[in-house]
Amino acid sequence: MKSKTAKETSTITTEIVLPNDTNTLGNLMGGRLLHWMDVCAAISAHRHCKRVVVTASVNNVAFTQPIRLASIITIEAKVSRAFTSSMEVFIDVWVEDPVTSERTKCNEAIYTFVAVDQNGSPLPVPEMVPETDEEIKRYEGALRRKQLSLILAGKMKPEDASELKALFLKNS
Repeated sequence: MKSKTAKETSTITTEIVLPNDTNTLGNLMGGRLLHWMDVCAAISAHRHCKRVVVTASVNNVAFTQPIRLASIITIEAKVSRAFTSSMEVFIDVWVEDPVTSERTKCNEAIYTFVAVDQNGSPLPVPEMVPETDEEIKRYEGALRRKQLSLILAGKMKPEDASELKALFLKNS
């Protein structure tokens, strides 16, 4: 399997917030944004492995500011790291000022996808090769995030989380 770069998996989608997408305050509903992010991230994961992918988890979502009715939002998803059959996808959400066209980051999320066959069994995925400083930072953090998630799910013992232990030992 040929390794891929984040650029090769990059997916960008643009949406406009319509009345049916909003709550009673005129803000984009969180569930609608989660749906848009899930679709964008799934395409990114698919581009990485060229397989059917399923959402395994939504690991982190940060709603840092409301997104108003009629806002134009851009969702950017890139695979940040690939493991045996799973891929971590980092998603950035930008809102565009309709007058100045200036973009402001308003949300971000981290999703995990698994490549599967027609029976739903996991399939191996290609390696991810980070290139930029941001991609390297996200790549390096992905293993720590995975280990923490496995510990919290009871699937890994804390003493086996080598990346997390190294983080704490380095700072002591």
